Amino acid sequence: MADKVEVRNVNVPGRTERVDRAKYEAMRAAMLTILPDGPPGLTGKEVREAAKPHLPEALFPGGKTAGWWAKTVQLDLEARGLMARSASSPLRFWRTGTGAD
Repeated sequence: MADKVEVRNVNVPGRTERVDRAKYEAMRAAMLTILPDGPPGLTGKEVREAAKPHLPEALFPGGKTAGWWAKTVQLDLEARGLMARSASSPLRFWRTGTGAD
């Protein structure tokens, strides 16, 4: 199943889901490009908006479903230790780059 990739969820350890590889990889690359290297980071809304210009129009026409994919990738990157979130509200996110993939 090369067209699917297994994603994790930081909120539900041990649970995985299989999702479309092309969309996952496109969003992952976009998010890792736009996320800052440390706090204070970006809000979820800022992440979604900043990632959109980096997404292929063929996969995300007009940014359609980008929000769902951003959340899916965010939870996966956090579970892998590649992304962190603030403890305060609103949540803010940044790249850690210290996790094992």
